[in-house]
Amino acid sequence: MTLDLPQLRARVADLLAQYAVPSAAIGVLRDGEMTQFAVGVKDVTNGEPATIDTVYQCGSMTKTWTALAFLQLVDEGRVDLDEPVRIHLPGFAVADPEVAARVTPRQLLNHTNGIEEAYGDPGEDDDVYERMVDGVADAPQVFPLGRTHGYSAALGYAILARILEVCDGKRWDDVMRHRLFDPMGLTSTSSRREQVDPARAATGHLVLSEDSGAVVTPVDYLPRAFGPGGNITSTVVEVLAMAHVLLTGGVAPNGTRILSAAGVREMTTSRVPVPDPYMFGPEWALGLIVCDWHGQTVYATDGSTIGQNARLRLLPDANTAIVVLTNGGPRETLYRKVFTEILTNLGLDGVPDLPEPNPALDLDLSRYEGVYERPGARFEVSAEHGRRGLTMVLDPMHAEFLGKPDRIRYDLLPISETHFLMPPSDPLEDTQTVALYDFTDGPTGRSARYLHTNCRVHPRVD
Repeated sequence: MTLDLPQLRARVADLLAQYAVPSAAIGVLRDGEMTQFAVGVKDVTNGEPATIDTVYQCGSMTKTWTALAFLQLVDEGRVDLDEPVRIHLPGFAVADPEVAARVTPRQLLNHTNGIEEAYGDPGEDDDVYERMVDGVADAPQVFPLGRTHGYSAALGYAILARILEVCDGKRWDDVMRHRLFDPMGLTSTSSRREQVDPARAATGHLVLSEDSGAVVTPVDYLPRAFGPGGNITSTVVEVLAMAHVLLTGGVAPNGTRILSAAGVREMTTSRVPVPDPYMFGPEWALGLIVCDWHGQTVYATDGSTIGQNARLRLLPDANTAIVVLTNGGPRETLYRKVFTEILTNLGLDGVPDLPEPNPALDLDLSRYEGVYERPGARFEVSAEHGRRGLTMVLDPMHAEFLGKPDRIRYDLLPISETHFLMPPSDPLEDTQTVALYDFTDGPTGRSARYLHTNCRVHPRVD
């Protein structure tokens, strides 16, 4: 089925206006054929239109690129996913000596290592990932090694990058160029902001209030520490080239084999459960999220910087990939609607809705009440007037940046004994989902040990 581009353009333009997102570049890969279009402007201050050649920040979609390069090492027999990191980084240390001795690349790839992101300030120089590895010698565990899934924004993939550097004798940025970008013929994809042509780069935007509309972000880019986990920039066409590799068992659009078919199978089938299965997906593979859409397996890789966002969905049963790059948001409702518009245009089922709350559930509030916290994030679960709720506590600087109070209370509506919907507190937010799980006996009875939301895990501390 052929896409109705005029209809899609009009619908996407309406959605961008509704959510105050300045532009989107959208691409569809179906049965080996690519279709791309762009809507909106790169920067609200000058009104220059976005095109399919506009370069967007990919955020944590970078992790999929880094995983591809790392799986090449596995293909070459130079690294084993289940051997200790110390095989390649002999001096690797964290606060828990057993974790330091046992943690593996697979546990870094699937976010089950549990090491806190306590790497200090590694700076912006070429030795940044070496410094990050050295900086975690005293890093504590958020959870015991392998116990649960808890997303690592920067550290886990920085450690993988350091292994790549040691094995290849190059800096991570050069490894990516040598292993992926050049062989795939990608001339617009890069890992360093200095390599991006300013004339082609999208500007990030935020919406801080309903009245303000989209405003240029005050933070142009993420620190270099996020490089292997968040700093790749690309175009919609070249993100689809990566999707092509994953859909075809390892072959780029130019015919170059990037990864073996076995390597792609490892990336997609080595999975761990995600405690909150509803917002993104029920399982996490190696650099990919695994979703269940109406009984069909769909792979996802997403990313957000402070004002730009990237979303990619791979539908292997339909031999289809869809990518949406924007310079505003994030608003997950926007992406769900855009994906659904494209999918239905192709004659496929749209993105599943979030589940409905179950008002018949009669839950013991004491099992959930408490404080769940890690550096930079604190959640207080309590009941007021018989209504179960969650209070998110923001540090003053973060609250001022967002123009929000430092304490925001949300209702928790039960889906099951361990999962809850969290409706938005204002019109600029989307409904989120929360998991409260891993019940353990304590002085006040059985209580949830962890809170998991937005892929991050927060241990109970009270």
